Amino acid sequence: MLRVSRMLETLFHMREAGTSVRTEILAGVATFLTMAYITVMNPNILSDGTGMEFGAVFTATIIAAVVGTLIMGLWANWPIALAPGMGLNAFFTYSVIHGEGYSYEEALAAVLVSGIAFVILSVTPARKYIINSIPRSMKFGIGAGIGLFLAIIGLKGAGVVVDNPATLVGLGDVASWSVLLAGLGFIIMSVLDKRGIPGSIIIGILAVSVIAWIFGADGSTLGGVVGSVPNPEHAFQLDFNALATAGFIGIAFSFLFVDFLDTAGTLTSVANLTGKINADGEVEDIDRALLADSSATVIGALAGTSSTTSYIESGAGVKEGGRTGLTAVTVAVLFAACLGLAPLAQSVPAFATAPALIFIATYFIRNLKDIDWDDVSEYAPAVLAAIVMPLTYNIAYGIAIGFIAYVITKALSGKREALNLGTVGIAIVSVLYFVEYSL
Repeated sequence: MLRVSRMLETLFHMREAGTSVRTEILAGVATFLTMAYITVMNPNILSDGTGMEFGAVFTATIIAAVVGTLIMGLWANWPIALAPGMGLNAFFTYSVIHGEGYSYEEALAAVLVSGIAFVILSVTPARKYIINSIPRSMKFGIGAGIGLFLAIIGLKGAGVVVDNPATLVGLGDVASWSVLLAGLGFIIMSVLDKRGIPGSIIIGILAVSVIAWIFGADGSTLGGVVGSVPNPEHAFQLDFNALATAGFIGIAFSFLFVDFLDTAGTLTSVANLTGKINADGEVEDIDRALLADSSATVIGALAGTSSTTSYIESGAGVKEGGRTGLTAVTVAVLFAACLGLAPLAQSVPAFATAPALIFIATYFIRNLKDIDWDDVSEYAPAVLAAIVMPLTYNIAYGIAIGFIAYVITKALSGKREALNLGTVGIAIVSVLYFVEYSL
């Protein structure tokens, strides 16, 4: 036992961080409970009419989460867990495949390209320049837009929002099982979260699922709990035929851009909580954390899932005292233990995961409050980006239109000094993206 304690101390430097093995393990459990929903959500989203098989994505999701989180814990020594990102998986399915008509193999290739680009950025000074060159308001606007995108997907999945030929969207049957149970799930998640109970999202999903199974709501049945590990049959199924086209490059850039922003925001937030920001305002050891995150995206793409990223839910473990990579390793072990639960995950009805999408969306939409509302040249492009995403069902369109509007608005309102090479470059790439799209 003493030998194990010494080994753990050598690996994670817990004394220096002011923590202990017990605290780190409990913190890992807290983080896992807050993000365990991804084992159900990601396969549901990626298998929705894309040609991808639920079980294969389930296994790929866990592989990406386990490997990425282990790299973050063992190599970077950060208490951060990783998994396929919400928003990015919705973009993968509903924008890239359903909207643009790409195959899932081509979409996975775009994820891989974005991951490789992220790795390159992570080992060069360019990462700091890019983070600093993106306008603050645009960061918040894009985050809010992803939330709105998730919300409309969730509302549609619950049956709250339906097609309407006159108004595009309309109200569904509010007395249906799907709407009522989705509403119940949202309330459970909100109340449990307010009361500080870890795992509010997964508890809400399971509660709604159990009710649906008992009453057979919309034909819901429990197909089993434990089973064999599904074959990750989509692993290494990548198609690079569209690699040289502007459309493919634009999609890969969108994956990279959102993943980069998400990771930078999560790492900065956790650094604040763990005291990893030095006197100069720089985040300590961020190089390894960024490289761990970018490597996880590459591994996830090869395994057969959308972009893997650092989860802000890791903050739950940090609040419990997690300060080192042992927290992350604990999360990875718990994710690995879920591999045999594919039958249970596949039995969860869509309207049980729909409220989770809506609830997660509220976290993203909170970004709106931090936009500079005193400067129209800041808030107008940011809000435009946020609105375009759900209304076009495409995160890339929101980013592109937002940056084009930002550059033009700043240039014509006499605030050209607010522009930098990075922002202008994104706007130019966005214009080329739309030119290619219109041809």
